[in-house]
Amino acid sequence: MRKTPAFLAILGLTAAGLVGCSTSPADGCARVTDTDPAATDLVTVTGEFGEAPDVEVYTPFQVDELAWTDLTQGEGTPIITTDQMVILDMVVLNGQTGEPAVATSYDVTLENVFSMSRWIDTLPGLEDSLHCAQEGDRVVVALPADAINPAAATQIGLEEGSSAVAVVDVRKVYLPKADGADQFTDSNGLPSVVRAPNGRPGVIIPDAPAPTELSIQTIKKGDGEVVTGEQPVRAHYTGLLWDTREVFDTSWDGDPVSFDLTAVVPGFAAALEGQTVGSQVLVVVPPDQGYGDAGQGAIPGGATLVFVIDILGIDPEPAS
Repeated sequence: MRKTPAFLAILGLTAAGLVGCSTSPADGCARVTDTDPAATDLVTVTGEFGEAPDVEVYTPFQVDELAWTDLTQGEGTPIITTDQMVILDMVVLNGQTGEPAVATSYDVTLENVFSMSRWIDTLPGLEDSLHCAQEGDRVVVALPADAINPAAATQIGLEEGSSAVAVVDVRKVYLPKADGADQFTDSNGLPSVVRAPNGRPGVIIPDAPAPTELSIQTIKKGDGEVVTGEQPVRAHYTGLLWDTREVFDTSWDGDPVSFDLTAVVPGFAAALEGQTVGSQVLVVVPPDQGYGDAGQGAIPGGATLVFVIDILGIDPEPAS
């Protein structure tokens, strides 16, 4: 059996364009917790959530349709889109032999944060079987051959047409966008923010001189963990130049970014520190709190910057 920090990393697969779910439990996303007991009853799982389980499979195990059962149910953030970042631990067993084929390391570290879309590219059956699963869930999944990427099946030693069993622990789930309560803000010459349904912000910069001091506004106030700066922060952001109103950088075209607050410009760090997960923050950064007179890349010297930041989660520490 192979054991890796995240087995999709060794497979070297890239994510395909995938359509995500659209709702959360608060919006009516109902988790289906047991789809076919006749299939998953052939699997016995023992051990604690977050630890490598002992799994016994009645062999030969062969299914034609995807099935799953929640063995434990968590109360954390749900998986509602394929764009979300997650930490999953799992063991995948060969349906013919019942032997483990591959497993993750069961370490919650920064290196094990991946998007759901990458996991789904490796095991397409996870898109449905983890729909609305929450942080803290342990799910046993019966995977027919068409729910496994053929390249992944070959690399972990599954014969063509074989089924597999996965036992998945949903260790950590990041928000897809800021979900906090809207806050009243007095724009007072600052930019205003509009949002697409997926949370991507649009920024309207007023036709006025840029502020000369750092300006921070909390637009949405989340109720999650507090950003202390002691651990990396996972966030989506969009950055604009005040003078030209042009976007010079955004994470919304890909995965959210992990930020070490000691490695970003002072104004960006100040906007994040003390905020809570689920918050959206607007910050106007004068040159002395940004890139100064020298500038950097697409940012000219002396530029005033505007950032809109969605705080999606606190990252675990990197592996030592």
